[in-house]
Amino acid sequence: MILEENGCAEYLQNLGLNGRTDPESFKACVPLVTHKDLEPCIQRVADGKPKFVPFNDEMMETTLQIFRTSFAFRNKEFPIENGRALQFIYSSKQIKTKGGLFAGTATSNVFRNSQFRKAMKAMQSECCSPDEVIFGPDFHQSLYCHLLCGLIFHEEIQLVSSTFAHSIVLAFRTFEQVWEELCDDIREGVLTSRITFPSVRSAMAKLLKPNPELADLIEKKCSRLSNWYGLIPELFPNVKYIYGIMTGSMEPYLKKLRHYAADVPLISADYGSSEGWIGANINPSLPPESATYAVLPNIGYFEFIPLKENVEEHMQENGNVSFLSMEPKPVDLTEVRVGEEYEVIITNFGGTLKLSPY
Repeated sequence: MILEENGCAEYLQNLGLNGRTDPESFKACVPLVTHKDLEPCIQRVADGKPKFVPFNDEMMETTLQIFRTSFAFRNKEFPIENGRALQFIYSSKQIKTKGGLFAGTATSNVFRNSQFRKAMKAMQSECCSPDEVIFGPDFHQSLYCHLLCGLIFHEEIQLVSSTFAHSIVLAFRTFEQVWEELCDDIREGVLTSRITFPSVRSAMAKLLKPNPELADLIEKKCSRLSNWYGLIPELFPNVKYIYGIMTGSMEPYLKKLRHYAADVPLISADYGSSEGWIGANINPSLPPESATYAVLPNIGYFEFIPLKENVEEHMQENGNVSFLSMEPKPVDLTEVRVGEEYEVIITNFGGTLKLSPY
Protein backbone atom coordinates (compact mmCIF):
# COMPACT_ATOMS: atom_id res chain seq x y z
CA MET A 1 0.00 0.00 0.00
CA ILE A 2 2.85 2.41 0.79
CA LEU A 3 4.35 1.87 -2.67
CA GLU A 4 0.95 2.06 -4.39
CA GLU A 5 0.21 5.44 -2.84
CA ASN A 6 3.71 6.85 -3.37
CA GLY A 7 4.82 5.20 -6.62
CA CYS A 8 4.92 8.51 -8.48
CA ALA A 9 7.35 10.05 -6.00
CA GLU A 10 10.48 11.42 -7.64
CA TYR A 11 12.72 9.53 -5.20
CA LEU A 12 11.26 6.14 -6.18
CA GLN A 13 11.22 6.97 -9.86
CA ASN A 14 14.90 7.89 -9.78
CA LEU A 15 15.66 4.51 -8.19
CA GLY A 16 13.98 2.68 -11.05
CA LEU A 17 11.13 1.08 -9.14
CA ASN A 18 8.78 1.94 -12.04
CA GLY A 19 5.55 1.41 -10.13
CA ARG A 20 6.37 -2.09 -8.88
CA THR A 21 5.00 -2.87 -5.41
CA ASP A 22 6.36 -6.33 -4.58
CA PRO A 23 8.87 -6.74 -1.72
CA GLU A 24 11.55 -8.21 -3.98
CA SER A 25 11.60 -5.17 -6.27
CA PHE A 26 11.51 -2.84 -3.29
CA LYS A 27 14.57 -4.48 -1.75
CA ALA A 28 16.41 -4.61 -5.06
CA CYS A 29 15.83 -0.96 -6.00
CA VAL A 30 15.52 0.96 -2.74
CA PRO A 31 18.71 1.04 -0.63
CA LEU A 32 18.89 1.29 3.14
CA VAL A 33 19.57 4.91 4.03
CA THR A 34 19.85 7.20 7.01
CA HIS A 35 18.36 10.64 7.54
CA LYS A 36 21.60 12.19 6.29
CA ASP A 37 21.15 10.49 2.92
CA LEU A 38 17.60 11.85 2.56
CA GLU A 39 18.30 15.30 3.95
CA PRO A 40 18.64 17.06 0.55
CA CYS A 41 15.20 15.76 -0.47
CA ILE A 42 13.60 16.68 2.83
CA GLN A 43 15.12 20.17 2.77
CA ARG A 44 13.31 20.80 -0.50
CA VAL A 45 10.02 20.33 1.37
CA ALA A 46 10.85 22.01 4.68
CA ASP A 47 13.67 24.19 5.90
CA GLY A 48 14.80 25.47 9.27
CA LYS A 49 15.38 22.48 11.60
CA PRO A 50 18.27 19.98 11.63
CA LYS A 51 16.07 16.91 11.32
CA PHE A 52 12.54 16.78 9.93
CA VAL A 53 10.29 13.73 9.85
CA PRO A 54 7.21 13.92 7.60
CA PHE A 55 3.85 13.45 9.37
CA ASN A 56 0.59 13.04 7.47
CA ASP A 57 -2.96 11.71 7.85
CA GLU A 58 -1.82 8.12 7.28
CA MET A 59 0.73 8.46 10.07
CA MET A 60 -1.98 9.77 12.39
CA GLU A 61 -4.24 6.87 11.52
CA THR A 62 -1.51 4.30 12.23
CA THR A 63 -0.93 6.02 15.58
CA LEU A 64 -4.61 5.75 16.47
CA GLN A 65 -4.69 2.16 15.25
CA ILE A 66 -1.93 1.10 17.61
CA PHE A 67 -3.61 3.04 20.44
CA ARG A 68 -6.88 1.19 19.80
CA THR A 69 -5.16 -2.18 19.52
CA SER A 70 -3.30 -1.91 22.80
CA PHE A 71 -6.40 -0.48 24.50
CA ALA A 72 -8.39 -3.57 23.48
CA PHE A 73 -5.88 -5.84 25.24
CA ARG A 74 -5.55 -3.45 28.17
CA ASN A 75 -9.27 -2.98 28.69
CA LYS A 76 -9.86 -6.72 28.68
CA GLU A 77 -7.47 -7.07 31.61
CA PHE A 78 -8.25 -3.79 33.40
CA PRO A 79 -11.68 -2.57 32.21
CA ILE A 80 -12.57 1.09 32.65
CA GLU A 81 -15.89 2.79 32.04
CA ASN A 82 -17.45 6.24 32.36
CA GLY A 83 -14.27 7.75 33.69
CA ARG A 84 -11.53 10.23 32.92
CA ALA A 85 -7.77 10.04 32.52
CA LEU A 86 -5.20 12.18 34.29
CA GLN A 87 -2.83 12.61 31.37
CA PHE A 88 0.39 14.54 31.83
CA ILE A 89 0.69 15.47 28.17
CA TYR A 90 2.08 18.65 26.65
CA SER A 91 2.17 20.14 23.17
CA SER A 92 4.97 22.48 22.22
CA LYS A 93 4.38 25.40 19.91
CA GLN A 94 4.48 24.62 16.22
CA ILE A 95 6.62 26.64 13.83
CA LYS A 96 6.08 27.30 10.15
CA THR A 97 8.83 26.34 7.74
CA LYS A 98 9.93 28.37 4.73
CA GLY A 99 8.01 25.88 2.64
CA GLY A 100 4.78 26.78 4.44
CA LEU A 101 4.48 23.60 6.49
CA PHE A 102 3.86 23.37 10.22
CA ALA A 103 6.59 21.62 12.20
CA GLY A 104 6.72 20.45 15.80
CA THR A 105 7.53 17.50 18.02
CA ALA A 106 6.09 14.07 17.22
CA THR A 107 3.73 14.21 20.20
CA SER A 108 2.58 17.72 19.27
CA ASN A 109 1.49 16.43 15.88
CA VAL A 110 -0.64 13.81 17.60
CA PHE A 111 -2.12 15.90 20.43
CA ARG A 112 -3.04 18.78 18.11
CA ASN A 113 -4.83 16.51 15.64
CA SER A 114 -8.63 16.72 15.89
CA GLN A 115 -8.87 12.93 15.87
CA PHE A 116 -6.86 12.52 19.08
CA ARG A 117 -9.49 13.72 21.57
CA LYS A 118 -12.22 11.82 19.69
CA ALA A 119 -10.19 8.63 19.92
CA MET A 120 -9.44 9.12 23.61
CA LYS A 121 -13.12 9.68 24.32
CA ALA A 122 -14.07 6.54 22.40
CA MET A 123 -11.51 4.60 24.43
CA GLN A 124 -12.88 6.13 27.67
CA SER A 125 -9.49 7.73 28.23
CA GLU A 126 -10.39 11.39 27.74
CA CYS A 127 -7.98 13.80 29.40
CA CYS A 128 -9.46 15.59 32.40
CA SER A 129 -7.54 18.76 31.50
CA PRO A 130 -8.81 21.25 28.90
CA ASP A 131 -6.90 21.77 25.64
CA GLU A 132 -5.65 25.15 26.85
CA VAL A 133 -3.64 23.34 29.54
CA ILE A 134 -2.26 20.74 27.13
CA PHE A 135 -1.28 23.45 24.64
CA GLY A 136 -0.11 25.90 27.29
CA PRO A 137 3.10 27.82 26.46
CA ASP A 138 4.78 27.04 29.79
CA PHE A 139 5.48 23.46 30.88
CA HIS A 140 5.51 24.15 34.62
CA GLN A 141 2.21 26.01 34.52
CA SER A 142 0.61 23.21 32.49
CA LEU A 143 1.90 20.59 34.93
CA TYR A 144 0.42 22.49 37.89
CA CYS A 145 -2.95 22.73 36.12
CA HIS A 146 -2.89 19.02 35.20
CA LEU A 147 -2.51 18.22 38.89
CA LEU A 148 -5.30 20.62 39.81
CA CYS A 149 -7.65 19.12 37.20
CA GLY A 150 -6.88 15.64 38.49
CA LEU A 151 -7.83 16.67 42.02
CA ILE A 152 -11.04 18.35 40.86
CA PHE A 153 -12.10 15.12 39.14
CA HIS A 154 -10.38 12.83 41.65
CA GLU A 155 -13.24 10.32 41.94
CA GLU A 156 -13.59 10.02 38.14
CA ILE A 157 -9.92 9.37 37.39
CA GLN A 158 -9.53 5.74 36.28
CA LEU A 159 -6.06 5.90 34.76
CA VAL A 160 -2.95 8.03 35.09
CA SER A 161 -0.72 8.32 32.05
CA SER A 162 1.96 10.22 30.19
CA THR A 163 4.09 9.57 27.15
CA PHE A 164 7.06 8.58 29.32
CA ALA A 165 7.34 7.23 32.86
CA HIS A 166 9.68 10.02 33.96
CA SER A 167 6.92 12.59 33.29
CA ILE A 168 4.62 10.83 35.76
CA VAL A 169 7.36 10.69 38.39
CA LEU A 170 8.13 14.38 37.84
CA ALA A 171 4.45 15.24 38.18
CA PHE A 172 4.08 13.67 41.61
CA ARG A 173 7.43 14.94 42.82
CA THR A 174 6.05 18.36 41.93
CA PHE A 175 2.85 17.51 43.82
CA GLU A 176 4.90 16.95 46.97
CA GLN A 177 6.08 20.56 46.71
CA VAL A 178 2.84 22.32 45.71
CA TRP A 179 0.04 20.27 47.29
CA GLU A 180 -0.76 22.89 49.91
CA GLU A 181 -1.06 25.56 47.23
CA LEU A 182 -3.33 23.27 45.22
CA CYS A 183 -5.53 22.83 48.29
CA ASP A 184 -5.72 26.62 48.71
CA ASP A 185 -6.89 26.97 45.10
CA ILE A 186 -9.58 24.36 45.63
CA ARG A 187 -10.68 25.79 48.96
CA GLU A 188 -11.08 29.36 47.67
CA GLY A 189 -11.99 28.55 44.09
CA VAL A 190 -9.32 30.98 42.88
CA LEU A 191 -6.34 29.95 40.74
CA THR A 192 -2.88 30.76 42.07
CA SER A 193 -1.10 33.77 40.62
CA ARG A 194 1.70 31.46 39.40
CA ILE A 195 -0.53 30.74 36.37
CA THR A 196 -0.08 33.83 34.21
CA PHE A 197 -1.35 32.97 30.74
CA PRO A 198 -4.90 34.31 30.13
CA SER A 199 -6.07 31.36 28.01
CA VAL A 200 -5.07 28.85 30.69
CA ARG A 201 -6.54 30.95 33.52
CA SER A 202 -9.81 31.32 31.63
CA ALA A 203 -10.09 27.59 30.97
CA MET A 204 -9.32 26.69 34.58
CA ALA A 205 -11.82 29.26 35.90
CA LYS A 206 -14.59 27.24 34.27
CA LEU A 207 -13.59 24.17 36.32
CA LEU A 208 -12.45 25.68 39.59
CA LYS A 209 -15.17 26.45 42.16
CA PRO A 210 -14.85 26.89 45.95
CA ASN A 211 -14.79 23.42 47.51
CA PRO A 212 -13.50 23.45 51.11
CA GLU A 213 -14.67 19.87 51.68
CA LEU A 214 -12.44 18.58 48.91
CA ALA A 215 -9.51 20.66 50.13
CA ASP A 216 -9.91 19.22 53.63
CA LEU A 217 -10.09 15.69 52.20
CA ILE A 218 -6.87 16.12 50.21
CA GLU A 219 -5.07 17.57 53.23
CA LYS A 220 -6.21 14.63 55.33
CA LYS A 221 -5.05 12.12 52.73
CA CYS A 222 -1.63 13.74 52.36
CA SER A 223 -1.06 14.03 56.09
CA ARG A 224 -1.53 10.31 56.70
CA LEU A 225 0.89 9.14 54.00
CA SER A 226 4.31 7.85 54.99
CA ASN A 227 6.98 9.32 52.70
CA TRP A 228 4.28 9.68 50.02
CA TYR A 229 4.00 5.92 49.55
CA GLY A 230 0.77 5.07 47.71
CA LEU A 231 0.11 8.70 46.81
CA ILE A 232 -1.62 7.92 43.50
CA PRO A 233 -4.34 5.54 44.78
CA GLU A 234 -4.78 7.75 47.86
CA LEU A 235 -5.61 10.74 45.68
CA PHE A 236 -7.51 8.80 43.02
CA PRO A 237 -9.38 5.93 44.69
CA ASN A 238 -10.82 4.55 41.44
CA VAL A 239 -7.61 4.45 39.41
CA LYS A 240 -7.18 1.11 37.59
CA TYR A 241 -3.64 1.42 36.24
CA ILE A 242 -0.75 3.73 35.35
CA TYR A 243 0.26 3.86 31.69
CA GLY A 244 3.26 5.15 29.75
CA ILE A 245 6.49 4.08 28.08
CA MET A 246 8.37 2.29 30.85
CA THR A 247 10.95 0.22 28.99
CA GLY A 248 14.48 1.03 27.86
CA SER A 249 15.76 4.31 29.26
CA MET A 250 12.56 4.66 31.32
CA GLU A 251 13.22 1.61 33.53
CA PRO A 252 15.26 3.56 36.14
CA TYR A 253 12.08 5.50 37.02
CA LEU A 254 10.04 2.38 37.85
CA LYS A 255 11.21 2.14 41.46
CA LYS A 256 9.97 5.64 42.30
CA LEU A 257 6.83 5.15 40.23
CA ARG A 258 6.00 1.95 42.12
CA HIS A 259 6.51 3.89 45.36
CA TYR A 260 3.81 6.34 44.32
CA ALA A 261 1.60 3.62 42.83
CA ALA A 262 1.68 1.04 45.65
CA ASP A 263 -0.52 -1.81 44.34
CA VAL A 264 -1.79 0.00 41.24
CA PRO A 265 -0.55 -1.90 38.13
CA LEU A 266 2.06 -0.29 35.91
CA ILE A 267 1.50 -0.92 32.20
CA SER A 268 4.14 -0.09 29.62
CA ALA A 269 2.85 1.69 26.52
CA ASP A 270 3.45 0.67 22.93
CA TYR A 271 6.82 0.30 21.22
CA GLY A 272 7.79 2.85 18.63
CA SER A 273 9.85 5.89 17.74
CA SER A 274 9.31 9.41 16.43
CA GLU A 275 9.45 8.01 12.91
CA GLY A 276 6.71 5.44 13.44
CA TRP A 277 5.12 2.80 15.62
CA ILE A 278 6.25 -0.80 15.63
CA GLY A 279 4.20 -2.91 18.04
CA ALA A 280 1.41 -2.94 20.61
CA ASN A 281 1.66 -4.23 24.17
CA ILE A 282 -0.46 -7.39 23.95
CA ASN A 283 0.02 -8.63 27.52
CA PRO A 284 -0.61 -5.72 29.89
CA SER A 285 -0.67 -8.02 32.91
CA LEU A 286 3.12 -8.45 32.66
CA PRO A 287 5.35 -5.99 34.55
CA PRO A 288 7.04 -3.37 32.34
CA GLU A 289 10.39 -5.18 32.53
CA SER A 290 8.77 -8.17 30.78
CA ALA A 291 6.56 -6.29 28.31
CA THR A 292 5.69 -8.19 25.12
CA TYR A 293 4.94 -6.37 21.86
CA ALA A 294 3.22 -7.61 18.72
CA VAL A 295 4.27 -5.98 15.45
CA LEU A 296 1.33 -4.59 13.48
CA PRO A 297 2.36 -5.38 9.88
CA ASN A 298 -0.13 -3.02 8.20
CA ILE A 299 1.12 0.21 9.82
CA GLY A 300 4.38 0.19 7.89
CA TYR A 301 6.85 -2.02 6.08
CA PHE A 302 9.23 -3.72 8.49
CA GLU A 303 12.59 -5.34 7.88
CA PHE A 304 14.96 -6.81 10.45
CA ILE A 305 18.76 -6.85 10.50
CA PRO A 306 20.08 -9.75 12.64
CA LEU A 307 22.57 -8.63 15.26
CA LYS A 308 25.62 -10.87 15.04
CA GLU A 309 28.82 -10.89 17.09
CA ASN A 310 30.89 -10.63 13.94
CA VAL A 311 29.10 -7.39 13.03
CA GLU A 312 30.28 -5.78 16.27
CA GLU A 313 33.80 -7.08 15.65
CA HIS A 314 33.72 -5.76 12.10
CA MET A 315 32.64 -2.33 13.33
CA GLN A 316 35.55 -2.26 15.79
CA GLU A 317 38.01 -3.16 13.06
CA ASN A 318 36.50 -0.80 10.49
CA GLY A 319 35.27 2.18 12.46
CA ASN A 320 34.62 4.28 9.36
CA VAL A 321 32.39 1.72 7.68
CA SER A 322 28.67 2.39 7.90
CA PHE A 323 26.57 -0.22 9.68
CA LEU A 324 24.15 -0.13 6.76
CA SER A 325 26.84 -1.34 4.35
CA MET A 326 27.64 -4.50 6.27
CA GLU A 327 26.22 -8.00 6.35
CA PRO A 328 23.95 -9.58 7.37
CA LYS A 329 21.15 -8.47 5.06
CA PRO A 330 17.72 -7.54 6.44
CA VAL A 331 14.95 -10.15 6.53
CA ASP A 332 11.16 -9.78 6.38
CA LEU A 333 8.79 -10.03 9.31
CA THR A 334 7.92 -13.63 8.43
CA GLU A 335 11.60 -14.62 8.41
CA VAL A 336 12.59 -13.56 11.92
CA ARG A 337 13.60 -16.32 14.31
CA VAL A 338 12.69 -16.76 17.95
CA GLY A 339 15.58 -15.97 20.26
CA GLU A 340 17.52 -13.74 17.87
CA GLU A 341 18.00 -9.98 18.26
CA TYR A 342 17.42 -7.53 15.41
CA GLU A 343 17.61 -3.92 14.40
CA VAL A 344 14.20 -2.89 13.08
CA ILE A 345 13.94 -0.95 9.84
CA ILE A 346 10.69 0.98 9.41
CA THR A 347 9.41 2.37 6.14
CA ASN A 348 6.35 4.33 7.17
CA PHE A 349 3.48 6.08 5.41
CA GLY A 350 5.32 9.38 5.69
CA GLY A 351 8.16 8.02 3.59
CA THR A 352 10.65 7.84 6.44
CA LEU A 353 13.19 5.12 7.11
CA LYS A 354 14.28 4.44 10.69
CA LEU A 355 16.63 2.00 12.39
CA SER A 356 15.45 1.01 15.85
CA PRO A 357 16.72 -1.63 18.34
CA TYR A 358 14.26 -4.43 19.10
